Amino acid sequence: MTPDEWQAHVTREAALEIGRWLESRGRLHAPIASLGLGDLEAMASNAISRWIVLQSEKLQRAGWPPEDPIATFLLG
Repeated sequence: MTPDEWQAHVTREAALEIGRWLESRGRLHAPIASLGLGDLEAMASNAISRWIVLQSEKLQRAGWPPEDPIATFLLG
């Protein structure tokens, strides 16, 4: 699986989870009820991007500890 394929897979799985979470909350009214998979994928992509930014900022403040698994994940 290429990195682009992996990113698409992760985004789609996150989108599906967002959809399940929204459905489980109930009381879905328009426009939330009209969200399609593309909308959910965009939400997932933004959520993943925001998580990366927040984790990077947190690790920056901590001096990028080399033993931190998130730092290793983000730095490769």
